[in-house]
Amino acid sequence: MSQTAKNVATMKPGEMGIIAGFTDDFLATKLMEMGCLPGASVRFNFAAPFGDPVCISVLGYELSLRLDEASTISILN
Repeated sequence: MSQTAKNVATMKPGEMGIIAGFTDDFLATKLMEMGCLPGASVRFNFAAPFGDPVCISVLGYELSLRLDEASTISILN
């Protein structure tokens, strides 16, 4: 993993990263079922006007996540 821990919730619009893993085992199963697989490329598209939810692209489709869910997805730059 990179020197600083980074997750999807801390990404900026247009930023890309690689999914490194998850910090919540329960949500990890749900997120992997939705295509957020370790090693997959993820792009942060935008956040809703008040910051929650956020929209990401993963495996060729767009996915909306709540910030608390996005914060459990660790990424590499």
